[in-house]
Amino acid sequence: MQLQNLWLTNFRSHADISLPLSDGLTVICGPNGIGKTNLLEAISLLSTMKSFRGANSEAMIRLGHDSAVVRADGIRDDREILIELELSKGRTRAQVNRQRLRRSKDLLGALRTTVFAPDDLALIKAGPGLRRTYLDQILVSLDPAFDSVLSDLERSLKHRNALLRQAHGRLDESGALTLDVWDERFGAVGQQVVDRREALADTLIPQVSRAYEQLASQTVPLALEYRRSWPVGTLADALTANRAADVQRGVTQAGPHRDDLDVLLDLMPARATASQGEQRTLALALRLAAHQLVTDRLGEPPLLLLDDVLSELDPDRAHALLTNLPAGQAVITTATLGPEADQADQVLLFDKEANVAPRGMS
Repeated sequence: MQLQNLWLTNFRSHADISLPLSDGLTVICGPNGIGKTNLLEAISLLSTMKSFRGANSEAMIRLGHDSAVVRADGIRDDREILIELELSKGRTRAQVNRQRLRRSKDLLGALRTTVFAPDDLALIKAGPGLRRTYLDQILVSLDPAFDSVLSDLERSLKHRNALLRQAHGRLDESGALTLDVWDERFGAVGQQVVDRREALADTLIPQVSRAYEQLASQTVPLALEYRRSWPVGTLADALTANRAADVQRGVTQAGPHRDDLDVLLDLMPARATASQGEQRTLALALRLAAHQLVTDRLGEPPLLLLDDVLSELDPDRAHALLTNLPAGQAVITTATLGPEADQADQVLLFDKEANVAPRGMS
C-alpha cells in the first residue's frame, strides 16, 4: 500500500496536523523534541495497532484530551483505502473505508511497515524477548493468520502457569488431568511457533549478511541460531520431563517464551563482543533483511520508517544506507539536513512551533 496523506488529531504532541507523503523518499526535518518520532509511531500504529515504543493507547493521547484520531489514505491494487484509528483510554477502534473492524487483527495486512529506531540497538544488546518479538513480527507480516497462533500460545501458557501456581507445589489427581489438557494445547501450538521461528531464522541469514555487507562495506561471517529452551526432543517431551520441576516452581520452564535468537558476528556472540558501531549496523541489517524478505515473499515492499537513523551511523555507513535504500516508499526523520536531502523526493521542514511545510515554501 502506498500512503498519500496522514492526519493526526490530539495524538501525542500534535493537536491537529496533516502530512503529505511522497511515493518515494520523504525526509522530515526539524528540531529535537518537535514530534517527528510521533509521526512515525502513528504510521506504524496504522499497520499493527501497536506502538513500536511499547506505549498503551492512553499514553498516545494528547494531554488534556479523552481521545485521539489517526487517519491515512492511500492506494493499494489501484483502489483507494482510508484507514482510521480512534484511541481512547484502554481501547483502540479501527475502520477501513468507513467500515468498522470487528476485531483489531482484521487490520493486519492492510498496511505493512518496517521500523528502525535508535532504541533498536537493544535488539542486539538486550534480553531475548526483543529478538523473539522480531521473529514473530516478521511471521505475522508474512502471514497475518499467525497472529492467532501467537494469541493461542499466550492463552495456553497463561492457563498452564495459573494452574501451576494454584498447585502450590503439589498436584492432585484433578489438577494432573487438567495439566494434561494444557500440556497438550501448549505443546502443540508452542511447537508450531518454534518450528516457524527456526525456519525463519535460517531463511534470514543470507538477507542479513547481504544487508550488513552493504552497510559496513565488508564481508564478515554472520549467523542466526535459534536456541530452544530445552535440550532435545519435542516441546511435548520437554513438558513431560519438566512436569515435577514446573509444579514445584509454579512456572513453565520450557517453551517459545524462554527461547532466544543468537546473533553471531565473525563466529562470536554480537551481544558480548561486537563494537557499538557493529551492533548498531547489525540491528539495522536485521530490520532491512526482514523488509526485503517480506518484499520478496509478498511482491510489495512495506513502508520503511527510519527514525533519526543517520545520526546514529558514521558517515560511511550513513552513505551506504542511503545508497542501498530498498525500492518503495520510505520516511526518514532527521534533526539536520544532510545527504539524505539530495535523494529525497520530498523534504518536509518543521519549525519550533511544529508547523510543517515542504522545503522551498515559506
